[in-house]
Amino acid sequence: MNISSEIEQFILSVLGSGDEITLSRNELAQYFSVAPSQINYVLSTRFTLSRGFIVKSKRGGGGGITLVRIAGGEDLVSGQLKELSETDILPENRARDMVERLAEAKAITERERAVILAGVSDKALEGAEESGRLRRNIYIEILIALMRK
Repeated sequence: MNISSEIEQFILSVLGSGDEITLSRNELAQYFSVAPSQINYVLSTRFTLSRGFIVKSKRGGGGGITLVRIAGGEDLVSGQLKELSETDILPENRARDMVERLAEAKAITERERAVILAGVSDKALEGAEESGRLRRNIYIEILIALMRK
């Protein structure tokens, strides 16, 4: 077994049947006697959205990472998440269209639709610097919450 597979198996064993873990990239690198970039490689290739994972990095503090297991499948929610991973900003009209698609597909309730639309509206983000980037980040977190097991 190569080192990437060993690291992957170790992380999976720590996660167990849970939905989320927080690990230190530097501690993992030390444990396996590899560079932190090797940990980054494993995370970016073995813990992908298509494999049912979201990896969130925390800056500072030893390179913390949070690994979240999400519901799998090529459904509308995961499709939107993939779509957003390829862009830096999310304009309000596009966010509204994406939320409407979720509502039409019955992936969210009418109440959830209203709450999400309010949270990603220009009015809610008024005065925020880089509101398109902030809206994208908020909507990604909403999609992740919808996908959690």
